[in-house]
Amino acid sequence: MIYELRTYTLKQGSVPEVAKNSGTVGRDIRKDDYGKLEGYWVTEIGPLNQVMHLWSYKDLNERAQLRAELAKNPRWNSEYVPLIRPNLVRQDIRLLNAVRAPAAPTKTPNVYELRCYRARPGAAKQWLDLFTGALPVREKYSKIVGLWTTEAGQPNEICHLWAYADLNARAAVRAESGKDPGWQAFLKSSTGLLDEMHSTIMLPAAHSPLK
Repeated sequence: MIYELRTYTLKQGSVPEVAKNSGTVGRDIRKDDYGKLEGYWVTEIGPLNQVMHLWSYKDLNERAQLRAELAKNPRWNSEYVPLIRPNLVRQDIRLLNAVRAPAAPTKTPNVYELRCYRARPGAAKQWLDLFTGALPVREKYSKIVGLWTTEAGQPNEICHLWAYADLNARAAVRAESGKDPGWQAFLKSSTGLLDEMHSTIMLPAAHSPLK
C-alpha cells in the first residue's frame, strides 16, 4: 500500500469553497474509484490557507494508472477542475509508506495534528525504531492515527498523525506524556537525530473519512 498526501496552498479566502467543492462535486465524480480517500483537512494552525488530503493506492503502478484514468474523465475536467484550479497557489505531494496504517479515532469530532520530522541523513530508521519502541508509552495518553515514512517528495521524513477532542485535550495529553519516565527516556535517546520538526493543526472537512 502506498499513501499520497497532497497539500494545496490556496488563495486567501478560497479554502471553504475549495473544501466544499471537493466534498460535493469532486466526491460525486471521483468517489473511491481513482484511489481511496483516507482523510481531508483544512489547516488551522501552522501554514494557513491550505487543504491536505490523504489518498491510498495498492502500489505506485496503481496510482499512476488511476490518476491517468482520472485525467481523462470528462466530468472531472469540465465540472471539477475549473472550480479548483483558479484557487491554487501551490501543490505539494508526499508519497508515504505506512508503518501504521490510518486508524480512525474511537470518538468524534476531533482536531488533528500532523507532525513531520526530517531526520539527519541516515538517521531516519534509527529514530523510527526508537519511536515505535516508545509508542506503547505514548499511547497510554492518546492513540496514534497513522505513521509513515516518506517515499518521495521529502527525503528522510517521518510523518505521524494524531487526533484530539480539542486543543485543550491536546495540551493535557502532551503535558502528561511529557512527565512519563518512559517517554522522557525516548526523548533523551533520540536527541540529535532530527534536523527539522514541523507541526500542523488541522480540522477535518465535512466529507473526510477521518473525523
